[in-house]
Amino acid sequence: MTPLALSPLALGLLFAVVTLLVMFSGMPIAFALGFVALLFMFFFMPAASLDTITQNVFEEMASITLLSIPLFILKGAAIGRSAAGRDLYLALHAWMHRIPGGLGIANVFACGLFAAMAGSSPATCSAIGSAGIPEMRSRGYSGGFAAGIIAAGGTLGILLPPSITMILYAVAAEQSLGRLFLAGIGPGVLLVTLFSFYAVWQYRREYRNAEKIVAGGGARSAYLTQDSYTLKQKVEMLPRVLPFVILLIGVMVALYGGYATPSETAGLGAILALLLIAVIYSVWRPRDLSPILAATLRESTMLMFIIGMSLFYSYVMSYLYISQNAAEAIVAMQLSKWALLAVILLMVVVLGFFLPPVSIILMTAPIIIPPLKAAGFDLIWFGVVMTIVMEMGLIHPPVGLNIFVIKNIAPDIPLKDVIWGVLPFVGLMMVAVLLCCFIPGIATALPDAVMGLSTK
Repeated sequence: MTPLALSPLALGLLFAVVTLLVMFSGMPIAFALGFVALLFMFFFMPAASLDTITQNVFEEMASITLLSIPLFILKGAAIGRSAAGRDLYLALHAWMHRIPGGLGIANVFACGLFAAMAGSSPATCSAIGSAGIPEMRSRGYSGGFAAGIIAAGGTLGILLPPSITMILYAVAAEQSLGRLFLAGIGPGVLLVTLFSFYAVWQYRREYRNAEKIVAGGGARSAYLTQDSYTLKQKVEMLPRVLPFVILLIGVMVALYGGYATPSETAGLGAILALLLIAVIYSVWRPRDLSPILAATLRESTMLMFIIGMSLFYSYVMSYLYISQNAAEAIVAMQLSKWALLAVILLMVVVLGFFLPPVSIILMTAPIIIPPLKAAGFDLIWFGVVMTIVMEMGLIHPPVGLNIFVIKNIAPDIPLKDVIWGVLPFVGLMMVAVLLCCFIPGIATALPDAVMGLSTK
């Protein structure tokens, strides 16, 4: 069959329209991307190219960096499906309960620490939220406020290392994964700080409302009942948490100290996590390990299938010169440096309405990386900013993956309350993006200090 011939603009528009139509048909993302790529390969590429589909997909995925993804997922599953998340949360709550809004701050910190161990936003939401949301609600926190804290805290799973999203960005943009992981720490701490300040402000607001209700003769809120922990109780909670914190530190030292590659670090972290849950929680029998291994296999297969089809989709887009033409069109607009960044981030926000971060990165990287590089942007810095923007997509409609995780673990909270609860955190993420634009050192200072100035 002779390939059809269309103008570059017509071909690009047709490619975009067909992709949107297939996406909105309800077909799973991996199948949708693979189907569109196969369709355009059949009609617009030489017939012989159909014989090389498996080879192309294999070559696109033949990256040693991608090998670390299933291992990080195993590490996260081992921690998330044991009682480690609950114990981490309870220990933080015990030590911070006297701070106004301390319970909310404890949940934010627990999400941050768990995200740094698991590398997955849904896993973080599920592990911390299953314990944190009931605890907050039992102490008077409104459903929307409690849901917002967990949903927003869960987004840290794609920013703090080991981030699966950052692994894919490093592969797509051909950047150092070690530098990218380090660059995510500063903005991650910034978001934890912003979320914590908001938790304190909103707590005081709801606390004052609870006092007004009581003063007016209304029912006494659980907000007005304070917990109390003895020093002995606080200390008794630490032995179960410290090993996992040591695991986190050890993995980071192995990676950034140059003792192990990212894949080796992922394997080391997975093995140590399995050993810790075996020793601390007696999770070592086959029936105990079966849910962990099944969850790892299910999530890894799903994610790697999406990655494979996304890479195949990007290959066809590049072969047909669609991505190159789009990049050239963006450059030809002769936008100023910051206008270019604003347009690209706006595109990422819009894509976040429909697509998960994995697909956004692999689909857009061939288009946006060349113009950004030509404009002089640090691609490590941009990877962090783009990740924060994609975090917003995890907590805003219509996709909002973390919103649906919250609905799963707290079905009694109305969806409307969950959405209103997460919107302030979306605003805080926008603030974080602006701060990173005005003060790029928030992201670049740590990798430059540890690994030297970037040559790219």
